[in-house]
Amino acid sequence: MDNKVYLPWKLIGDFMVQAFEKVGVPREDARICAEILMESDRRGIESHGVNRFKPIYMDRINQGILNPVTEMEIVRETPTTAVVDGHNGMGMVVSYRSMKLAIEKAKKYGMGMVAVRNSTHYGIAGYYVTMATEEDMIGITGTNARPSIAPTFGVENMLGTNPLTFGLPTDENFPFVLDCATSITQRGRIEYYARMGKDTPAGMVVGSDGSAMTDSERILKDLLTGEAAFAPLGGIGEEMGGHKGYGYATVVEILSAALQAGSYLRMLSGIGEGGEKIPYPLGHFFIAIDTEAFMGADSFRRTAGNILRELRSSKVAPGEERIFTAGEKEYLVKQERDLKGVPVNEGVQKDLIEVRDGLGLDFRFPFEED
Repeated sequence: MDNKVYLPWKLIGDFMVQAFEKVGVPREDARICAEILMESDRRGIESHGVNRFKPIYMDRINQGILNPVTEMEIVRETPTTAVVDGHNGMGMVVSYRSMKLAIEKAKKYGMGMVAVRNSTHYGIAGYYVTMATEEDMIGITGTNARPSIAPTFGVENMLGTNPLTFGLPTDENFPFVLDCATSITQRGRIEYYARMGKDTPAGMVVGSDGSAMTDSERILKDLLTGEAAFAPLGGIGEEMGGHKGYGYATVVEILSAALQAGSYLRMLSGIGEGGEKIPYPLGHFFIAIDTEAFMGADSFRRTAGNILRELRSSKVAPGEERIFTAGEKEYLVKQERDLKGVPVNEGVQKDLIEVRDGLGLDFRFPFEED
């Protein structure tokens, strides 16, 4: 049983900022990282939220494979484009600043794109496209990742889960945000199942012998050794369209490496020639498109909203309550969690205590006994 508790947003935010600062992350960068992690939980995407604070960020900083101080370098630039080197700094910081740069360019020229190399895990992709929608812009982002998807008709993990994410402004209270991996599932979801002590549903992961795997802990280990791989969207083979998910994953891989002369595929394993842990030199891309540059922002928002409302008002399948559009469920969860707080299960509670005690921070959490 998962004894989940809800912590005040300010408490967990202050804690993460102070913890990040203790391991060398500058205060403003620490604030950016904490905000992006919490936004994931606000939207109900717990696989990329506070859940990952210790294992993905704090642990990697302590292991020396993630630089706490982010030295973001623009290595090439035009009025509408830029190539950024993140020097293995905090991926969320690199990405926040890169999308801001793309938005600035779009405000001047209608469109802007920034390609990034030598970055690290950037958290929830939907955060960055929402930065664009808040400026009445279309936002697009993608990132490669350590190998975990098998190509169609293969069983070896070659491609990352490689999300291809879109944000579109609307005249509703929330934007259209499509934020999903190009695999059936992604590593964060498997990590979440493992933390919860649950099996992974059959069909999401294929073993090296071609059989489905369900043991979450075993999957996480075998993904690193190449003995397991995620199926692409559509599943194994071509019958249900797995080749389409494979194709989209490959598009993201190319856009996350070729424009910026970055790393790709097996180069992102995080394992050195001697078996030692090394940085994951990830690549990302960020695109901002100003809707005002076309038929105007008001016109775009209105048409986008009309399309979404018409979709939701279409005939509902028997047994189903209603139809949703992308980003709507996250909006509804956010309304509740803004008041309720950030959910943390027992595994995350232990992580928070371990980080606090290890750094000597003066915090006490509500889940601790008096």
